[in-house]
Amino acid sequence: MEWQVMEFQIPGRTFVFLRVIQFNSIYTFNGFVADLPPLLQKMAAAMENHLEQCLYQPWKLLEDLRGTDAQQFRTAMKCLLEDKKDRLELDDITVDLGEIRKQALQSPGVNRSLFLITLERCFQVLNALECVEILGRVLRGSSGHFLQPDITERLPRDLREDAFKNLSVVFKDLYDQTSAHSQRALYSWMTGILQTSSNGTDDSVSWVSAENLWILGRYMVHLSFEEIMKISPIEIGLFISYDNATKQLDTVYDITPELAQAFLERISSSNFDLKADLLEIATENQTLNETLGSLSDAVVGLTHSQLESLCPEAVHGAISTLNQVSGWAKSQVVILSAKYLAHEKGLQTFCFDWGHRGPLCEFDFRELRETVLFLTALDQEACLIPVSSSSYSGVLSFYNVSQMGVLLAGVGTQAFHAMDRRDLVQLLRSAVSLHVSDLSPAQQHGVLSKVMEAGDTASGIVEIQGAFFKEVSLFDLWKEPGFNPTVLKEKELRRSQALFLFELLSKTTRRPEELLSAGQLVKGVMCSHIEAMSVDSFLAHFQYFENNFSLLSPYQINCLAWKYWEVSRSSMPPFLLATLPARYLASVPASQCVPFLISLGKSQLDSLVLDSHKKNSVLKKVQQCLFPDILQQTASKMAGTLPPKEFLQAVFESVRNSSEESPSSDHSPGCHGVSAPSSNDIIKLAEANACWAPEGLLCLGEDAFLRSVELLGAVRSFSPAQLRTLKEKAVQVWDTPSYWREYHLASLGRIVLALTESELEQLDLSSIDTVASLSQQTEWTPEQAKSILQGFLEDSGYSVQDLKSFHLVGLGATLCAMNITEISLIKISEFRVVVARIGTLLCSTHVLAEFKRKAEAVFGGPTEWSSSVLQELGTIAAGLSKEELRMLDKDLMPYFQPSAIKCLPDEIFKELSAEQIASLGPENAAAVTPAQRRQLSMLQLQSLQRALDGAKTRSWLDEPPSASPTRTPSSLSPPGAWVSQGLGLGCPLLVLMPRLVCKYRYLPCGSEMYCVCVPGVL
Repeated sequence: MEWQVMEFQIPGRTFVFLRVIQFNSIYTFNGFVADLPPLLQKMAAAMENHLEQCLYQPWKLLEDLRGTDAQQFRTAMKCLLEDKKDRLELDDITVDLGEIRKQALQSPGVNRSLFLITLERCFQVLNALECVEILGRVLRGSSGHFLQPDITERLPRDLREDAFKNLSVVFKDLYDQTSAHSQRALYSWMTGILQTSSNGTDDSVSWVSAENLWILGRYMVHLSFEEIMKISPIEIGLFISYDNATKQLDTVYDITPELAQAFLERISSSNFDLKADLLEIATENQTLNETLGSLSDAVVGLTHSQLESLCPEAVHGAISTLNQVSGWAKSQVVILSAKYLAHEKGLQTFCFDWGHRGPLCEFDFRELRETVLFLTALDQEACLIPVSSSSYSGVLSFYNVSQMGVLLAGVGTQAFHAMDRRDLVQLLRSAVSLHVSDLSPAQQHGVLSKVMEAGDTASGIVEIQGAFFKEVSLFDLWKEPGFNPTVLKEKELRRSQALFLFELLSKTTRRPEELLSAGQLVKGVMCSHIEAMSVDSFLAHFQYFENNFSLLSPYQINCLAWKYWEVSRSSMPPFLLATLPARYLASVPASQCVPFLISLGKSQLDSLVLDSHKKNSVLKKVQQCLFPDILQQTASKMAGTLPPKEFLQAVFESVRNSSEESPSSDHSPGCHGVSAPSSNDIIKLAEANACWAPEGLLCLGEDAFLRSVELLGAVRSFSPAQLRTLKEKAVQVWDTPSYWREYHLASLGRIVLALTESELEQLDLSSIDTVASLSQQTEWTPEQAKSILQGFLEDSGYSVQDLKSFHLVGLGATLCAMNITEISLIKISEFRVVVARIGTLLCSTHVLAEFKRKAEAVFGGPTEWSSSVLQELGTIAAGLSKEELRMLDKDLMPYFQPSAIKCLPDEIFKELSAEQIASLGPENAAAVTPAQRRQLSMLQLQSLQRALDGAKTRSWLDEPPSASPTRTPSSLSPPGAWVSQGLGLGCPLLVLMPRLVCKYRYLPCGSEMYCVCVPGVL
């Protein structure tokens, strides 16, 4: 056997290396290598030198490759770009081809040389598919930088279909790395081939087929408007049906609004409903269990009975899809979680042929229950699949729940609480913790109470992130000394938490920016903190307040406005004037209109200005700025909006007129000829569903009801008669309430309010999660609430003294049905961690008074309460007696929650002093009810108006501005600039009287205010 390479006389050392590799791919080296060590050593040195030249002088590689013959070129391409022969062993010499290939493809110069030679020679020597593969590897290694507009002139225009599609995929993958000019050039090249292959002769017929759209991918944004509008509805519908087509459309972020609208019109014209079609195919063929994982987000269209029919094994197998789907209803999550956990527990449900009905696991729940009873009578073994994860009796581990994703919200509260604390801590550290905020308050407290167990409260609190942290009680925060601003940055805070933590940290942190930049800690800034800031410090740090205005209360913003007015009114952001008394707003001159309007447009006026009279003043000033003179009068007459009922009726009529009239599919007596809503109508109408007549709702088809029950349950404007009708419909579809499960109640929403006391008694209320679904509604009558409370205690076997914190949270509004004796039995250790939750309940006065007595055991008497405690108590503070209310310091008044102000009995509210009322702050003053207002004296009413108007509680600061100088940093005004001593917005007469100082007085005359300039001496 002769060696193909014996000396290095062949021009181009690349050829030598290639021939050695080619030879080694054909023959195996045995004893021959040992006979030629000098030659191998010489070859090794030559190859090393040449490879270095290829890497650092890539043009030499290009020259060598241009000089190869066809066979050598083929070998070079295959050796450099295929993964064969990673290591070449030649006696004591090892050639690591994999490393050579890796280094070569990481070199921009080598990549460019390979790219150019591929365009020049590859399509003549290799087959098109191989060349496209080479181009793909080289282009991806270059991040698309080689794709310049002129490159398309060198691309072949006669590619085979498979090669063209593969190269198009490469171009689509590199879309974001390609310049706009190159994108346009590549689009022209692609469409040139696609148009040629379509062989269309009729210009009215579009060459843009479903497959061509798929090939274009993101390049479809370069289609013209005319081309898009010519696309056949059939083709666009077919395109949408392709797997992942909708995700491809999601990526066309650079599409123009006009083209996007054109695409939407074509999609709408196709009448294609991908999700409905997928579900129809799966359900008709009884293949839900097999195809569950491939249905993508179409699975949210499955009804309760279809979800019930799934075997636990199918849910477990599809969990990687199900755990990412958005749009699940709570009821669906409950069912799927139960199925998944049933498999995790190891329940083996049997599925057997039952004639033409298929496997048992395809039955709906009622049929399944009846079948099991029948089988049990025949002494056959049978097991029921749990219909709620609340019934899951095993102990969950982190492994069980780590894959659940969005389905985590279906795990029962009791199941969470039964988990090992270490598993829960691991859960809070893992990616699945992102879904903890989706848990109900009861579930969150089930987790929280376990995490805070074992006396290790401090480490438990540190692990709690995001919105979940808002559930930590003020009592538990008191016990944690290790907080710092950095730890708090990623946590959401209740205002009571923020008040306590800001006060705590301000004692040890000397740099205001550390506190003001610590996430939501800014919620805890008090007026005393703002007033204590020096002028320079306040102005230097105002940006932190400005960046977090959405987190601040109206009272805090009012304090900021007064501080700004005091220290630098000339540079004051105009919208802050809206929080000061109306007379300050009225003085904004025409020259300040533009910044005033821009500033107002960036603020949430509804939460900023709470007094109706001041809102009118703001609107009047806006109209004056927008419509001076005559136009202002016209605009004021046009102000106002349609009442909600009229607006909803207009929406209702619009949808009904655009829908096809369809008689009810319900054949019940009285439904003949009745026009009933379809599920599509219900989806479109949303809140306007309140305009349906009760008889139309009663004649809903069963399928329409099942597909839209969650939407109907969310309508807030339904009358009691409409709710009763929908409850009757639920009974028709699901049987009597004794058969209902947690997911039924979760899907009904407000419809459950129509349940009578006797119907509530039929419900299985043994699970706190079932009760939590009911207690989300706050409109229960006392009798209904009592039925729910008693039902839970009886069905669960708990007594009041056994209730845990998560039970109290889950009971929610039904706690208002407790009597004084029952409230006294609640353990203090459980009550103190849910005070904030109980403080959201709108209970009767005597119940709130009893909860207040309970709170005294935790926080001490009312005279010991701080601002954070008063904020934490919420409505519980409305249980104060007259004497206790009068003893409260006026500085605490802004820290009542508005809901607590509303709950104060009229005869107790009137006991507040005028000074206390003036200190309420704008938000609390706006919460005062008409009945409370009627009990007030004239002096108290004046104080209330001052609070509404945002007046300063210290009278000297609320006097009309005087000639006394105002501290303004020189950095905010040019040297020598005069700083206004008045409103900072100026009186027009100042221009004419430069040697006068103006004192402003506002003299009431009807509803107008007048500015009077009084001469003074400079």
